[in-house]
Amino acid sequence: MLNWIVLMAAIVLEVAGTTSMKLSEGFSRLLPSVAIFVCYGLAFVALIYVLKSMDVSVAYAVWAGLGTALIALIGVAYFGESMDWLRGVSLALVVLGVVGLNLSGSH
Repeated sequence: MLNWIVLMAAIVLEVAGTTSMKLSEGFSRLLPSVAIFVCYGLAFVALIYVLKSMDVSVAYAVWAGLGTALIALIGVAYFGESMDWLRGVSLALVVLGVVGLNLSGSH
């Protein structure tokens, strides 16, 4: 159970790091620029911890898939990016793929 909590923290940190990339405006803003490295560094530390006892295929798929879906939703909600039906279906497929990996029993 702790592994899943740490994995979720890694995802949140990765999403925060990616959001900070957008907010840094090409490294022209100090705090978001620093946040990129702090968030990504902590995200990788958390992911490395999780990989000690979880299959890499599942952990990385969850980390990358949910991170991608969350950052896409943040792009729409906070940065005014468009969301059409194809993007919505594609994001749903990413999430379904992550769920499928978890239900496969490979962890």
